[in-house]
Amino acid sequence: MQWIIRFSAFVSATMVMIVLAPSLQSFHPAEAIRSHSHTHTHTHRSSSYRTAATFHNAAGCNQITGSADVCNPSLVHVAITLDFEYLRGSIAAVHSILQHSSCPETIFFHFLVSETNLETLVRTTFPKLKFKVYYFDPERVRTLISTSVRHALEQPLNYARNYLADVLEPCVRRVIYLDSDLVVVDDVEKLWNTKLSEKTIGAPEYCHANFTKYFTANFWSNRQHAGIFNNRKPCYFNTGVMVIDVEKWRRFGYTKRIEKWMEVQKTERIYELGSLPPFLLVFAGHVAPIDHAWNQHGLGGDNVKGSCRDLHPGPVSLLHWSGSGKPWLRLDLRQPCPLDALWAPYDLYGYSQ
Repeated sequence: MQWIIRFSAFVSATMVMIVLAPSLQSFHPAEAIRSHSHTHTHTHRSSSYRTAATFHNAAGCNQITGSADVCNPSLVHVAITLDFEYLRGSIAAVHSILQHSSCPETIFFHFLVSETNLETLVRTTFPKLKFKVYYFDPERVRTLISTSVRHALEQPLNYARNYLADVLEPCVRRVIYLDSDLVVVDDVEKLWNTKLSEKTIGAPEYCHANFTKYFTANFWSNRQHAGIFNNRKPCYFNTGVMVIDVEKWRRFGYTKRIEKWMEVQKTERIYELGSLPPFLLVFAGHVAPIDHAWNQHGLGGDNVKGSCRDLHPGPVSLLHWSGSGKPWLRLDLRQPCPLDALWAPYDLYGYSQ
């Protein structure tokens, strides 16, 4: 009976994927056992979110022994930002992770916020969720932020990932960082088990991309700046999906290295995009590669028009609407792109399905 319950919960989404994207090869049904309950709603700033079903571990999961607090070594740690503008996306991301996890009770979420009163909303939407909310002071980074090609890229919370090693408890040694505009359609524990070897971060790399376009002529004409890539083979990677060795990050002081480049940007204008280029400057060429299935990015189009995009060839474990087009906005306007239908099943806002 359990397989029938799991299958029926996702059959509509699976059918959409088959029709729209024949190339999808790894849209896995939820492995966790799902407890059905009546749908409830609550209100927050005129926004209503349904209470999610409770998800339990499947047979064979490691039991959480002793306290289930943040320092338990059996936990899988996931960090996501929460703000009112992207809240609907963040809630959908969490929902998708729980649905596709074999061991959802072992996942601990770390929510970074710059606004108050979001903890109650999360707790009401996910009553059994293991999580903690961390306040990120916007003033910590505001003076370092430069203007970007899109206003959303200038928001201080977009830079909170730079400070995870400072914000999280010292006992947290590894964390998965995820953007708010994505859904996970595979077991997140596979991503958690990424082998970083001697690297500090892991991410899907895209070495075919034109790496030079991420920096201005001012950067490339400065031999000292451009020289940082000597003896490196830098590739573009998207910072919306990363596995981070937090312990190693702290040891080598990577937050200060990123801040240094942000300070250079303020006076020399060496890039145009928000928080991505400093990561490339520090880490490109020193990234543990992760399968591209874990970041099918760009589904939100470019940073200006947000036009519809197709999937990259190959299997899919994570769908990412990076770019200016967000699925919840397009669905509300009744102007969705075809792939936005793959995000909709995880939406807990209002009475949408």
